[in-house]
Amino acid sequence: MSLLSIKNFNFSYPASAPSLTDINLEVASGSFNVLFGKSGSGKTTLLRQLKPSLTPHGTTSGAIEFLDSPIQELEKKAEASQIGYVLQNPDNQLVTDKVWHELAFGLESLGCDQATIRLQVAEMASYFGIQNWFEKKVTELSGGQKQLLNLASIMAMHPELLILDEPTSQLDPIAAANFLATLAKLNREIGTTILLSEHRLQEALPLADQVFLLDAGKLVAAGMPKVVGAQLKAQKSELFSAMPAAMQIYGAISSGSEFPLTVREGRNWLAGLDITPQKKLAASAPAALPKKAPAMIEAKDVWFRYERNSPDVIKDLNLTVATGEIFGLVGGNGTGKSTTLALMSCLLQPYRGQIKLAGQKINRLTDQALYHQFLGLLPQDPQSLFVKQTVLAELYEVIDGKKEKPSAAYPLKMKKETAVAGIAELTHLTELLDRHPYDLSGGEQQRLGLAKVLLLRPKILLLDEPTKGLDEFFKAELATILMELKQQGVTILLVSHDVEFVAEVADTCGLFFNGSVVTQKPAKEFFAGNNFYTTAANRIARRYFPQAVTTKDVIKCLKTIF
Repeated sequence: MSLLSIKNFNFSYPASAPSLTDINLEVASGSFNVLFGKSGSGKTTLLRQLKPSLTPHGTTSGAIEFLDSPIQELEKKAEASQIGYVLQNPDNQLVTDKVWHELAFGLESLGCDQATIRLQVAEMASYFGIQNWFEKKVTELSGGQKQLLNLASIMAMHPELLILDEPTSQLDPIAAANFLATLAKLNREIGTTILLSEHRLQEALPLADQVFLLDAGKLVAAGMPKVVGAQLKAQKSELFSAMPAAMQIYGAISSGSEFPLTVREGRNWLAGLDITPQKKLAASAPAALPKKAPAMIEAKDVWFRYERNSPDVIKDLNLTVATGEIFGLVGGNGTGKSTTLALMSCLLQPYRGQIKLAGQKINRLTDQALYHQFLGLLPQDPQSLFVKQTVLAELYEVIDGKKEKPSAAYPLKMKKETAVAGIAELTHLTELLDRHPYDLSGGEQQRLGLAKVLLLRPKILLLDEPTKGLDEFFKAELATILMELKQQGVTILLVSHDVEFVAEVADTCGLFFNGSVVTQKPAKEFFAGNNFYTTAANRIARRYFPQAVTTKDVIKCLKTIF
């Protein structure tokens, strides 16, 4: 039975080209559906059409039916209870002060009686394992806990359809896997229909009954995951690079059509190949490590807490990043990674210990010396950088306006127009220059934030979750940008939950735990030795090629021996 039906649907924002064109799709009751595509392809726009209270202003045509009735005719109370929506940023959805208040908020809004509220809140808290932090303030929760609380609050109203817009984008790998496993459990045990927009296809696709692919506002593929993957491979589509590691490795080596989807299926396929010990040895020669340059960032015995009587967030942190090195920090939500970047950029001050940049104590550097052509920070929320009405104005703002006058980063001999045009092209913003920054998708906002920081031409670049909201295609370009900056001598300290990206670009990687870096090693060695903080490609192939960390590494090893 069809729960949701979209027929010949079109949508355009005011004074803009169509964002959605001739969309036709069916979502079966009780099914698990995954929506994916490039950043800006129209995923969020489409999902918001399915929740009338969130529908953006614009021109529409075609029909959307929910339970065989036009979705626009759905009563407000029925919409609130029957269609749940979980946002990308968990903080944007929390509306009360305590966990139990949040669980009860939706039920109270629907006018449920106290006995019903108490029963359903208790049931949801038990089902989702929230009882141990039931009395906590929401501000004390980690990112994973906040997102789980949002999900539990929605499920307390027993929706027929649960829509999720990239809900794991700010979660660490373990929290993201747990969150997606919870969605699968809801779908399997309760029968809730799931429609999930996600860039982390490695974990999401194996759960899906049906996959929808959007490209430039059009639905270009729909079907079971393996069918869609095989179709993209046959078409030699660049979108195939977004598929799970097992599919990519198989597609690069085999001409068959039995694509493995999961890590287990990928391991079983490799086990069936003729990979002898001699072939393993030939393909697994370790690369020589480059010599370390002098230190650019040094943290020694650093301690920090947000309030005098609060617990320490950073505990005896010792960290050294060499000049021209890309250093990746991974770790769970709430362990102190973002706080570390704030300390490195002098936005926060440690109460004990010392931080040096290029050999100088950070607290002795003036703002002029620190933030003009020396240090750039891309925060986790790029919206905190936006102060103008258009993308173009945002780019000029960071270099002291459009007028031809010298600035710290751009003396008169360097044309500002040339610099802005170049960075816009580099970050794929050229077609978006007249848009308001808040009208951009999450991935487009991330690219704008990166563009503003790069216009400062920093010698030290601090990046907090730079791939959040980005598709696989711009991630590859971001990796190229970071490599070029490294060649120019820029030092990069990168915090990310995207272990595949960190494994691709980082020279050195450290694991942040309980307020400090507990281990740091060359990136390949680091990921090859982990079980959870490692890549899917390494899990698939580590029995044969232990040092192969990325999908490219595994494909290269296999092509060496076959």
